[in-house]
Amino acid sequence: LRPPIPVPQTLTSPLPFSHSYRGLTLVLTFLSYTSYHLSRKPISIVKSQLHPNCSSLGPNPHNDSNSTTWCSWAPFDGDNYKELFGALDNAFLVAYAIGMFISGIFGERLPLRYYLSGGMVLSGLFTSLFGLGYFWDIHVLWYFIIVQVCNGLVQTTGWPAVVACVGNWFGKGKRGLIMGIWNSHTSVGNILGSLIAGAWVSSAWGLSFVVPGIIITTVGIICFFFLVEYPEDVDCSPPLHHVMTTSEKDPEAVTSNEGPLSLSGQSSVDHSHSPKEPAEEPEAISFLGALRIPGVVEFSLCLLFAKLVSYTFLYWLPLYIVNVAHFGAKEAGDLSTLFDVGGILGGIFAGLISDYTGGRATTCCVMLVVAAPMLFLYNHVGQNGIGTSIAMLIICGALVNGPYALITTAVSADLGTHESLKGNAKALSTVTAIIDGTGSVGAALGPLLAGLISPTGWNNVFYMLIAADVLACLLLARVVVKEARGWCGPMARQRGYVVT
Repeated sequence: LRPPIPVPQTLTSPLPFSHSYRGLTLVLTFLSYTSYHLSRKPISIVKSQLHPNCSSLGPNPHNDSNSTTWCSWAPFDGDNYKELFGALDNAFLVAYAIGMFISGIFGERLPLRYYLSGGMVLSGLFTSLFGLGYFWDIHVLWYFIIVQVCNGLVQTTGWPAVVACVGNWFGKGKRGLIMGIWNSHTSVGNILGSLIAGAWVSSAWGLSFVVPGIIITTVGIICFFFLVEYPEDVDCSPPLHHVMTTSEKDPEAVTSNEGPLSLSGQSSVDHSHSPKEPAEEPEAISFLGALRIPGVVEFSLCLLFAKLVSYTFLYWLPLYIVNVAHFGAKEAGDLSTLFDVGGILGGIFAGLISDYTGGRATTCCVMLVVAAPMLFLYNHVGQNGIGTSIAMLIICGALVNGPYALITTAVSADLGTHESLKGNAKALSTVTAIIDGTGSVGAALGPLLAGLISPTGWNNVFYMLIAADVLACLLLARVVVKEARGWCGPMARQRGYVVT
């Protein structure tokens, strides 16, 4: 091992060097998870093409007067096509939920660059294999199910890896705002996936999968060559993941230690002399140990229901627009991107408000409470005009995806570096995987329930989504009360009251 380069006491030379790598890490991880979501979106766009309204396309060219599904793609040409679509979604999401609990463990112990890049290349392979079913003229349900299961498993490499990479480079700071902006990769990926899939959905839907598969593979190769896992690998000083006891007494020290180098100089030297800090790295936290961190269980269960709503929209919104508003497949796919535009705004807004108030749980609860009536209104008046539909989609996207984005980013980072861990840096990936893995259970249930309920009417689907939002809010009640007491305490002391 080469000796570490001494850290100078000035901020003139190292800061631009370190900031460049921090910026590179943000860009690469942003592009990585954008491509993950880009490759998940095509299935929701292609559904309307696998079982279209054949009567609107004219007479049957095969002269089969009894067939009303001559333009559908077998095996999705039967009356149970919604259940089969639900099975496709569920195959991916159940595999993703199961794999996520395991993925965090591997993410703590394997080189992140290899783990992330390998997962992206495999994701590109399985995404392309689904689309190749079109060119190979495959009509066997189990082929598509198996491809979805494999893709769900390998895509679990993404989230724990990118969060761990960002966590290695960025310490405590304005996490809500920074990670809210960074987390827009989810919505950007959904938007790009919708637009790319929509470009070929009506002509050759197989390309709607093959092209995203090529894109995620390419980004994975780029990450393999350029992603830097640790600041120490390029002789940069690591950030502080929590505030030390001495820093807690000095607010200026807290602020200065958030960057790659502290203004005090001494703290930076201490960290630079111990790359990766082997003496301070205990064993990776256990699964049960992570569950005992205050707030992990509450936010995990809340995310289960919040992600249930978000992923139901992700997989079923284009089909809902086609059936209710009677748009074409491409137009419905383009219109559905407005939900993700709202998601970007909601994630940034939630992060900004939670940073300002210090109330992560309260911010989530308020947005979830408002989301419930907005979902009801969208279902009943959202299709009354293109202007109303656009506005309602953006508002619903912001309120639904705002809490989801906040929990999976800033809240996960807060809990993964909780003060009860006493400096254990081997917890962030595990905590992130537990929270997102629990949420992925909801992501699997949502589209499945939508597939089962939608034959009884879309109204019932929205009632299910509203109920999920209310449950998500109730599960955070204890944390919200704790935050409220934290606010009331200082206010009461300022007014001369005794807080008991």
